[in-house]
Amino acid sequence: MDGSVASEAPASLGGRYDSRTSARPSVDDTPKTMAELEDQRRRLEQALSDLKSTQARLLQAHKLEAIGQLAAGIAHEINTPTQYVTDNVEFLSRAFERLCDLVAASRELLASAREGAPPPEVIARAEASFANGRIDYILQESPKAIQQSVDGLHRVASIVSAMKDFSHPSGGEKAPCDLNEAIASTIVVATNEWKYVADLETVFDPDLPLVRCLRDEVNQVVLNLIVNAAHAIDAVVLGGASGKGTIRVETIHDDGWAEIRVSDTGTGIPERARERVFDPFFTTKPVGKGTGQGLAIAYSVVVEKHGGEISFETETGRGTTFIVRLPVNVHEERLSTFCAPLRPMA
Repeated sequence: MDGSVASEAPASLGGRYDSRTSARPSVDDTPKTMAELEDQRRRLEQALSDLKSTQARLLQAHKLEAIGQLAAGIAHEINTPTQYVTDNVEFLSRAFERLCDLVAASRELLASAREGAPPPEVIARAEASFANGRIDYILQESPKAIQQSVDGLHRVASIVSAMKDFSHPSGGEKAPCDLNEAIASTIVVATNEWKYVADLETVFDPDLPLVRCLRDEVNQVVLNLIVNAAHAIDAVVLGGASGKGTIRVETIHDDGWAEIRVSDTGTGIPERARERVFDPFFTTKPVGKGTGQGLAIAYSVVVEKHGGEISFETETGRGTTFIVRLPVNVHEERLSTFCAPLRPMA
């Protein structure tokens, strides 16, 4: 047997394999392929940029829509204290005129007394001024009118301050935020949405540290949750005709997380809707009352922009609790300066 090795392998059916003719991109094809990849990359970057821009516009539009929907309620909240401040100031103005008449008559009487016995007509004018002035009534009611006016002006100032705080843009830059204070402002802005159907309780953790976040967008998330809670309760109490429900807003510092819990005693979320609550444009509310954007935007703000978590606990017929968790910046050790005990909000 010949021990030499065959110098050439048998040819295959399709011809001999040659690495030079294998399926590789040619030198001429490579630049074209790279150019296509570069073009696709640019297109994807542009699409991502457009998506972020659209998301930002959607958030701003939703915020403006929310402010527009709240405008009538805010106007009512401002008008009520403004009205009794006006009434009290008018009362004090009339009381001041009567006191001026009484002071003039008293001066005349005093001057006459220095010269001797006052003439009867001077005494009569002083007595008439005192009787017409209703001095006892003025002395009794004036302090109340002044205190009510001061309270009303403080109420108007708090509403304006809360509205300014709620709507002030963050400029896309995260900054240390006192969540307790921010949530309190949002509750004031939304007062007209919940006060007819629910009592609202707050439990703010005084040990909650400042959280680096986009304050205006977190405000929007809290507003959406409070309005949703009010709508859920409204479906149960029928606009207050069957009493009121309860909304509870709570903050907790939980091992590196700032937790916001918004609970309601509403209808609960139906089983069929629980998997879709954060889907854009999905809503269980009647036509014209819900856009389906609130919870989708909340998810985007909490999860995508802040690296946080949002979830819910619900029981049909008993109510729902939404839980927002935001990471606490370990370098921010300052605590919230706004703390309040469990209390109903007026």
